[in-house]
Amino acid sequence: MSGKNIHLIGVPMDSGKRRQGCLMGPDAYRTAGLADALRNLGHSVTDQGNVAPDPFTAKPEDRVHARAENIAWTAALSRTAEQACADGLPIFMGGDHAIALGTVHGAAAHAARRNRPLFMLWLDAHTDYHTPDTTASGNLHGTPVGYVTGRDGFGGFLPVPHPVPHDQIAMIGLRSVDIEERAAIEATDITYIDMRQIDEHGIAKPLSAFLDRVRAAHGLLHVSLDVDFLDPSIAPAVGTTVPGGATIREGHLVMEMICDSDLMTSLDLVELNPFLDERGRTAQVMVDLTASAFGRRVFDRPTRAY
Repeated sequence: MSGKNIHLIGVPMDSGKRRQGCLMGPDAYRTAGLADALRNLGHSVTDQGNVAPDPFTAKPEDRVHARAENIAWTAALSRTAEQACADGLPIFMGGDHAIALGTVHGAAAHAARRNRPLFMLWLDAHTDYHTPDTTASGNLHGTPVGYVTGRDGFGGFLPVPHPVPHDQIAMIGLRSVDIEERAAIEATDITYIDMRQIDEHGIAKPLSAFLDRVRAAHGLLHVSLDVDFLDPSIAPAVGTTVPGGATIREGHLVMEMICDSDLMTSLDLVELNPFLDERGRTAQVMVDLTASAFGRRVFDRPTRAY
């Protein structure tokens, strides 16, 4: 992989769910040495600081948690993402997964401006395909895929003029999907790979097939990596722990394959809650995975003493 022009963008967004702590994520990535890890691999890295939401007026709580604040974050992040994608490869240091409402919206606008298709790789225990009308929890971190694919129910949010087509999305690592979401996903052309499929057939084959499709379409690739993609024994600092996730080697293999493809054009790192971490262990794991996506190899990996 040749040297990339990487923009680190902090997103201290903590409004996509009720459990607090993800607003500390950007500083945890900085403390864990993300910038230096990428520079040591030969990339140009600029930390652009933290994004702030657009001005908003908090309204009485309805069944959807912090609706106005999430709308404000989405607008600010869409602008930021579109600009950053035009100038390099942005890494959005979240922040809960509701950041993807804005980051993918902006990446899609950038792709449309370049007349290229946007593909999305969703590495997560959850599909996040709900809408504000269907979510039982009222937490909007469970809705980004629904929003960016153009589902109804997002009144007040930015319109979605460039929805990501379902057949340009792959979800890998699924293991916690409610009945309604499962039915909705199964009615689409989304590629979804749950942990049983990974156990039976491995993780490399479906990922390789998806990356081949991105390449054949001359597409741009947005990768959204949730901490809960990994097993909580490896990465405990997440408020949505689901046992049975990806192993550390599966995680690194995915990121190494993304690196080999040289297709990724933007990246989310989401749901890191340092308040739940063990001596920075999860932050370091996420930094190491990111380094694998940008050229670090097995032989280069440092020994860790958490």
